[in-house]
Amino acid sequence: MLGLNIFRLIGDFFEVLFIPFKWLRLDVAKGAAGWWTSNTVNWLFLLILVVLFAYWMTQCATFLREGTEDRA
Repeated sequence: MLGLNIFRLIGDFFEVLFIPFKWLRLDVAKGAAGWWTSNTVNWLFLLILVVLFAYWMTQCATFLREGTEDRA
Protein backbone atom coordinates (compact mmCIF):
# COMPACT_ATOMS: atom_id res chain seq x y z
CA MET A 1 0.00 0.00 0.00
CA LEU A 2 2.85 2.40 0.74
CA GLY A 3 4.20 2.11 -2.80
CA LEU A 4 0.79 2.95 -4.26
CA ASN A 5 0.50 6.02 -2.02
CA ILE A 6 3.92 7.30 -3.12
CA PHE A 7 2.93 7.13 -6.80
CA ARG A 8 -0.39 8.80 -6.02
CA LEU A 9 1.50 11.60 -4.22
CA ILE A 10 3.79 12.07 -7.22
CA GLY A 11 0.74 12.21 -9.53
CA ASP A 12 -0.98 14.81 -7.34
CA PHE A 13 2.20 16.91 -7.25
CA PHE A 14 2.46 17.01 -11.04
CA GLU A 15 -1.25 17.80 -11.42
CA VAL A 16 -0.72 20.90 -9.29
CA LEU A 17 2.55 21.73 -11.05
CA PHE A 18 0.95 21.72 -14.51
CA ILE A 19 -2.13 23.84 -13.69
CA PRO A 20 -0.76 26.90 -15.56
CA PHE A 21 -0.20 24.80 -18.69
CA LYS A 22 -3.71 23.40 -18.48
CA TRP A 23 -4.99 26.98 -18.23
CA LEU A 24 -2.96 27.94 -21.31
CA ARG A 25 -4.25 24.97 -23.27
CA LEU A 26 -7.94 25.34 -22.41
CA ASP A 27 -8.68 29.02 -21.78
CA VAL A 28 -6.05 31.10 -23.53
CA ALA A 29 -5.65 28.99 -26.68
CA LYS A 30 -8.68 30.59 -28.34
CA GLY A 31 -7.84 33.12 -31.02
CA ALA A 32 -4.71 35.03 -31.94
CA ALA A 33 -4.06 36.24 -28.39
CA GLY A 34 -3.77 32.63 -27.25
CA TRP A 35 -1.14 31.93 -29.88
CA TRP A 36 0.97 34.88 -28.72
CA THR A 37 0.61 33.92 -25.06
CA SER A 38 1.55 30.30 -25.68
CA ASN A 39 4.56 31.23 -27.77
CA THR A 40 5.68 33.80 -25.19
CA VAL A 41 6.03 30.93 -22.73
CA ASN A 42 8.15 29.02 -25.26
CA TRP A 43 10.36 32.05 -25.95
CA LEU A 44 10.81 32.56 -22.20
CA PHE A 45 12.00 28.96 -21.79
CA LEU A 46 14.32 29.37 -24.78
CA LEU A 47 15.77 32.58 -23.33
CA ILE A 48 16.47 30.86 -20.00
CA LEU A 49 18.16 28.00 -21.87
CA VAL A 50 20.39 30.37 -23.86
CA VAL A 51 21.41 32.30 -20.73
CA LEU A 52 22.29 29.11 -18.86
CA PHE A 53 24.22 27.76 -21.86
CA ALA A 54 26.21 31.00 -22.13
CA TYR A 55 27.02 30.84 -18.40
CA TRP A 56 28.12 27.22 -18.73
CA MET A 57 30.38 27.99 -21.69
CA THR A 58 32.02 30.95 -19.89
CA GLN A 59 32.70 28.70 -16.90
CA CYS A 60 34.21 26.06 -19.19
CA ALA A 61 36.44 28.69 -20.80
CA THR A 62 37.50 29.98 -17.36
CA PHE A 63 38.52 26.53 -16.16
CA LEU A 64 40.32 25.83 -19.42
CA ARG A 65 42.24 29.12 -19.17
CA GLU A 66 43.24 28.45 -15.55
CA GLY A 67 44.30 24.88 -16.33
CA THR A 68 42.04 23.38 -13.66
CA GLU A 69 39.79 21.48 -16.05
CA ASP A 70 39.67 17.75 -15.38
CA ARG A 71 40.62 15.95 -18.59
CA ALA A 72 40.09 12.39 -17.49
